[in-house]
Amino acid sequence: MRLKDKVAMITGGGSGIGEATVLEFVNEGAKVAVCDINEESAKAVAEKCKASGHEAEAFGLDVSNKQNVESVVKAVVERFGQLDILVNNAGITKDSFAVKMTEEQWDNVLNVNLKGTFLCCQAVIPIMKDQNYGRIINTASIGILGNLGQTNYAASKMGVIGLTRTLALESARNNITVNSISPGATNTPMTAKIPEDIAKQFAAKIPFRRFAEPSEIAKVHSFFASDDAGYITGQNIFVAGGLDLGI
Repeated sequence: MRLKDKVAMITGGGSGIGEATVLEFVNEGAKVAVCDINEESAKAVAEKCKASGHEAEAFGLDVSNKQNVESVVKAVVERFGQLDILVNNAGITKDSFAVKMTEEQWDNVLNVNLKGTFLCCQAVIPIMKDQNYGRIINTASIGILGNLGQTNYAASKMGVIGLTRTLALESARNNITVNSISPGATNTPMTAKIPEDIAKQFAAKIPFRRFAEPSEIAKVHSFFASDDAGYITGQNIFVAGGLDLGI
């Protein structure tokens, strides 16, 4: 088990890629703090882990709220005694063409996707520095390449990559790696809202001709969280079925 006895905090852990990552991590031996703005969803995932004999705890978390982030990180450390891995998976979309996008739509997406990632990193890095060990995996997106109606989302996710690279430089001397993953279209509650005909058209553009399964993203999270990736930092990897190749 590549994550045996490690403690991981996973945001957006109540569904989709986050839930799949929680399940992947506990199966690899980690103890997991399942964090989600929907606390009931987080509890359901944590209970699923416990029913399988794994150790997990649910926490309600609004990643855009600094005080909430700091209190949850403190609670996680009090509960498990350490914090080795952070997966910043929480994210939202509020789509609109730029000329029609409201300031609220812009702010909401940037606050969760970029500010939320920053706040969680800011809260855990001092703990990881004291341990002289840490693994941080942030979530960018295939959307950084540009997508109609997603100026806010694309900007937030490109910001995540800049944040990742800079934190990697700042944290390497303390044996902390910081990397990001850019998923492509994935079968999650978010993509389930796409009309079926449009989803089929989009899938046809992917070299693999299908959307990813959440578990396929989770396995890359697991790799970056493990000691197998101990000498990799500041990197962004597309998990997009070749969609990023522009073919």
